[in-house]
Amino acid sequence: MSLGIVFLSEVFGTAMLTLLGCGVVANVALRGTKGNSGGFLMVTWGWGIAVFAGVFVAAKSGAHLNPAVTLGILVEGKRPYAPDVPVDVASTLTYFGGELLGAFLGAVVCWLAYKQHFDAEPEVASKLGVFSTGPAIRSTPWNLVTEIIGTFVLVFVILTLGGTPSGLGPLAVALLVVGIGVSLGGPTGYAINPARDLGPRIAHALLPIKGKGSSDWGYSWIPVVGPLVGGALGGIVAKIAPIIVTAAA
Repeated sequence: MSLGIVFLSEVFGTAMLTLLGCGVVANVALRGTKGNSGGFLMVTWGWGIAVFAGVFVAAKSGAHLNPAVTLGILVEGKRPYAPDVPVDVASTLTYFGGELLGAFLGAVVCWLAYKQHFDAEPEVASKLGVFSTGPAIRSTPWNLVTEIIGTFVLVFVILTLGGTPSGLGPLAVALLVVGIGVSLGGPTGYAINPARDLGPRIAHALLPIKGKGSSDWGYSWIPVVGPLVGGALGGIVAKIAPIIVTAAA
């Protein structure tokens, strides 16, 4: 498979992910929408369905949709990124680039869908919350720990049971993301994906959103570094776990 196909697959899949994921947050958070005040459970299920759709769209490239997943596969070192896509520098950068661009584009389209509601919303935090995550209690080390743990669970389960998100299956990955959201999402809003947070945050900074306020760049590194660390740990543990089990037996 050419890297061009991989790039486009990840762009479209990650764009679908953030369009629907940011869209459910907009529906819950912005004034005057049909889903206003629908609650956190509605958000977690919306993101799960967003992952379900994104994995289908990007199945050709393995549907990583997430640099932490790509990094986990790289660190584990047991398999290619997708059939006929070797793990090397060029393919790794292709996945990262497609994921980030797709996340940005999906957020832009979400803004277009909710443009009137963004204009009517007086709370700057609600507008930013559509695009990016933020902590319930701001504490750098603990926010980082939460993102590491949540992403570790995501990547370890994917690698252990399916190898890639498309290998695990769209429904299984969707339910896994819902499970992480309802169990571990409370402290930080569970970015668990550097592209999902950084791409839309860049969109928030660049788009002409009425009264949007700050993009909170002081916090922005946490949903990037935390998931990358968690993804790497997921790859390491997925690599050594079978060895430990075999030795114990």
